[in-house]
Amino acid sequence: MNKIKILTIAFSLLLFLASCDRGFEELNQDPNNPTEIESGLLIADIVRVSQNTLNSTFVGGDMGSCWSQQWAKVQYNDEERYSPRGSVIGMVWDDFYEDVAGDAQKMYELAVVEENKNMQGVALVLKAYGILILTDCYGDIPYTEALGKGEDFTPAYDKQSVVYDSILVVLDQANSLFASDGGTINAGSDILYGGDWSKWQKFGNSLKFRALMRISGTDKNVSAELQAIVDSRSIFTSNGDEAKLTYLSTNPNANPIYETIVYGTRGEFKVCDVLVDMLNGNNDPRLSVYVGENADGEYRGKPAGIFDVPNDDFNYENVSPVGDKYLEAEAPGYFMSYAELMFLMAEAAQKSYISGSAQDYYSAGIAASMSANDVSDYSGMSGQTLTGGLELQQIAEQNWLALYCQGVEAWTEQRRTGFPVLTPAREGVFDAIPSRYEYPSSEQSLNPDGWSQAKESQGDDELTTKIWWNK
Repeated sequence: MNKIKILTIAFSLLLFLASCDRGFEELNQDPNNPTEIESGLLIADIVRVSQNTLNSTFVGGDMGSCWSQQWAKVQYNDEERYSPRGSVIGMVWDDFYEDVAGDAQKMYELAVVEENKNMQGVALVLKAYGILILTDCYGDIPYTEALGKGEDFTPAYDKQSVVYDSILVVLDQANSLFASDGGTINAGSDILYGGDWSKWQKFGNSLKFRALMRISGTDKNVSAELQAIVDSRSIFTSNGDEAKLTYLSTNPNANPIYETIVYGTRGEFKVCDVLVDMLNGNNDPRLSVYVGENADGEYRGKPAGIFDVPNDDFNYENVSPVGDKYLEAEAPGYFMSYAELMFLMAEAAQKSYISGSAQDYYSAGIAASMSANDVSDYSGMSGQTLTGGLELQQIAEQNWLALYCQGVEAWTEQRRTGFPVLTPAREGVFDAIPSRYEYPSSEQSLNPDGWSQAKESQGDDELTTKIWWNK
């Protein structure tokens, strides 16, 4: 009997243990840290990181708006004088590789598993955008070995021409993926377009137009591809299509410019005299929108640079601040605007890359910028008609004005076109406006072979080294 009892107890215990094991994996999964997520849930973070970085006053302000001479500073102006912080340069590199392009690659891979073509398209547009920012800022960069390639921490650097060719292919692929029956986009996570695939398609194709114009000064013939976009692809047709993040009214989700200058009381960020003089010279009604009055009720800018500030000539009181509209918590962060596309198309038409009237595109760009700035009457503004021999300068300068407070893009377009013609900052560290960002110092220690390869291909790792499309 004892043996029978022992066997019965042992058998019951085995059954109990077996039953306890059933569903063990399901019960021990942390719902707050899932191993797989929906691809669409990544959109919001990618969008926020990209715009928070570019709209940071330490990136888009110091190394964008100040270098393009839309802004100036009356204190703490090392960056304005071309001495940027290595930590900020490293932040741009890390944010756009890890949290923008890298996460967009992960989003694409998840969307492939989901068989969601529209989400694949969204992911490729965001990936292309992130890589374009990186290569436009640094030049040659890791690309073919850098994303979705496992744990390779020493990827080779690709020439910028190779990066551009690859990104154009990515944007073509994105365009072909978008379709009305291509799957849903998580509207709650899509803080750019609310789940509208057709708007994402327009953004991707407009972004390709920007990319092609950026390399139009190289030996690459871009005319056929530009004309194909005009003829057969969906692109921005109004301000309602443009890609922009509308920020919220409270920290930490407000516009970073507001968070630093207003909430953080960093009033050293002012406007440059180049901006004020151009607006004044054209009788441009955006003057009172772009620029605030100084203590004397005047619109007054400061020249770029000057080591010893504040001083009697340029200080917190007598230099105008950035206009209130651009200091609002909910001011949008732009990926790309309709006005920019129109000015790029005006330039392309003027250079006979595409058909159509350069004047018509130019006028549409001015109207779009005025509308975005709540200006209804600009009939008295000069320079609205393209003038023989000055057309490209007029187009470029109006684009520069429309890119106000889009610091990195304004600096990039000024580098590309040479307009407006700028004088380097007074008492600058060197006598030239920076042409690129230096690579993060970590690349020299963590990826020395790649870094050396880039130097051999592109030139010395210096702010003044010209990148491929700007040579």
